[in-house]
Amino acid sequence: MEAKFQIFLILLAVLAGTALLARRVNIAPAILLLLAGIGLAFAPGMPSLELPPELVLLLVLPPLIYSASVAMSWREFKHNLRPIILLAVGCVIFTAALVATAVHYLIGLPWNVGFLLGAIVAPPDAVAPLAIARKLGLPRRILVVLEGEGLANDATALILYRFAVVAIATGVFSLPKATGMFAAIVAGEILFGAAVGWLSLRTRHYARDPQIEITLSLITPYVAYWLPQHFGGSGVIATVACGLYMSWNGPLLISSATRLQGIFFWDLVIYLIEGLLFLLTGFQMRLLFEKSKAFPLLDILSATALVTAIVIIARFAWVFPATYLPRVVSKALRVRDPSPPWQDVFILAFTGVRGAVSLAAALALPFTLADGAGFPDRDLILFVSFGVIFVTLVGLGLGLPLVVRGLGVADAGRGELIAEHEAEIAARRAALAAALNSLDALIEKCELSDDVVKLLRARHDIRVSQLPDSLDPDTHDVSAEGTGLTRELISAERKFIHVLLRDGTITDETRRRIERDLDLEEASLANREYRQVPL
Repeated sequence: MEAKFQIFLILLAVLAGTALLARRVNIAPAILLLLAGIGLAFAPGMPSLELPPELVLLLVLPPLIYSASVAMSWREFKHNLRPIILLAVGCVIFTAALVATAVHYLIGLPWNVGFLLGAIVAPPDAVAPLAIARKLGLPRRILVVLEGEGLANDATALILYRFAVVAIATGVFSLPKATGMFAAIVAGEILFGAAVGWLSLRTRHYARDPQIEITLSLITPYVAYWLPQHFGGSGVIATVACGLYMSWNGPLLISSATRLQGIFFWDLVIYLIEGLLFLLTGFQMRLLFEKSKAFPLLDILSATALVTAIVIIARFAWVFPATYLPRVVSKALRVRDPSPPWQDVFILAFTGVRGAVSLAAALALPFTLADGAGFPDRDLILFVSFGVIFVTLVGLGLGLPLVVRGLGVADAGRGELIAEHEAEIAARRAALAAALNSLDALIEKCELSDDVVKLLRARHDIRVSQLPDSLDPDTHDVSAEGTGLTRELISAERKFIHVLLRDGTITDETRRRIERDLDLEEASLANREYRQVPL
C-alpha cells in the first residue's frame, strides 16, 4: 500500500513538472504527459502499472463528460447540433466501417473483429484536441463543434463496441435489431439524464450548503452514467444530457458561494484526472512491449500504420462532404447557415486525435469467450489501439499549430475574441444600468437614508469606472491603469495584515476573513483583464 502511494506521489510530481515544461516549450501538456508516461514506464525500479479499464470507463469518464457538458453552452450546442451529430454519429460509424473493411481485406481479420477494432479507434478524444485547439485561438464555432463531438462520440463508439463484442461472442448480428436498440438507448438516456439533472438541481437548491452541494455535484455524473451503463446503454448520452440541463438551468438555482467553491474544486479534479490519465496511458507502453515479443514486429507496425492512415483519411473523407453536400442539396440551409471557409473545415478534419477511452475499451476486452476459447486477436487490437493513440496525439497534436498558422485560421479567432469581449463589456454596462434602475425603485419604495444611497451609488459608479472604454491598444485606458495600481494596493494591505498577525493584534481567523476578501477582489481584477486579447 505504501509503495502504491509513493508511485501516486511520483505521478503527481511528474504531472506538475511536465505541465511547467509544457508551458515553457509551448507544447500541449497531453503530448508531453504521454511521452513522460512512456519514459517513466521504462525507468529502472519502476513497477509495471496496468491501466484498469473500469477505472476509465466507470470512474474517470463520467466526471470528464459531465464537467465538459456543464461548461458548454446549451444554446451553442443546439445551434450546432447538425454538424455535431454528423461527426459524433456519422463519422464514427463511417470510420469504424472503413477500418473494418481495410483490416478484413488487407490483413485478413474477420469482419466482426474488424468492426470491433473500428469502434475502438473511431472516436476522437474528448480532452486532447480541445486542450490543443483552445491555445491556438481558433474560431469559436470550431471549438463548439469539437467540444460537442467529443461529448457525444464516445456514446456511439461504446454502443458499436458492445454490439461487436456480442457478435463475436455469439456469432449473431442483426442490423435492424441493432439500429432499433441504438435509437432506444439514445432516447432513453436523454430522458434519464435530464431527469437526473432536474433531481440533482432541486436537491442542491434545497440543501443550501456549499459543501453538501459540491458533494452532490460529484455524485451526479456517476448516477447519470452508471445506471444506463449497467442496463446495457452507454451512459455517455445520459451524462451529457444531465450536464447540459445543469448548464442551462443551474445559474439561478445555485448560490454564489457554491459556484465559487465548485469552480475551484472541479478545475482541480479535472486537471488531475486528465493529467494522470495521459500519464497512465503512456505507462501502458511497457505492458504492450512485453506482450509484443510474441508477435512479429513487422505485423504490428504494418497493422498500426494501416489503421492510423485509415482513421485520418476517413475523417477527411467524411468532414468535407458532410460540410458542403447538405448545403448543395438544401437552399434553406445555405441561406440559414452559409458554407464555412475550407480552412475551417480542414482544421476540423485535422483534429482527429485519439485518447485514453480507446485504450480503455481495448483493455476491457475479455480474455476468453463463453466456450473458453481465447478472444480473437485481442493483443493485436491492444497494440494497434495504442499505436493509433500515440501517432495521432503526438503527430497531429504537434502538427496542428503549424497547420493553424499556415492557414491563417487563428486570425478569425482573434477577431471573434475581441468581438466577444466588446459584447461582454456592453452586457456589463447594460446590467449595471438595470441595477441602477432597481436602486432608484428601492429608494422610492424603502425611503433609504442619504448615507445608504450614497454608499450604493458609489458602489455603482466604481463598477462602471472599472470597465474599459475601448479595446484599442492605442487608447489610454484609465481602468487598465487602475487595475495595476489596485493590485499594488491589495499587496500593501496583505503585508500590513501579516504584520498585525505577527504582532498579535489580530487572530488567524480574522486574518483569513480579510485575506479572503482581498483574494476575491484580486480574482475579480483578473476576470476583467481584456488587454490580454492579442490584437
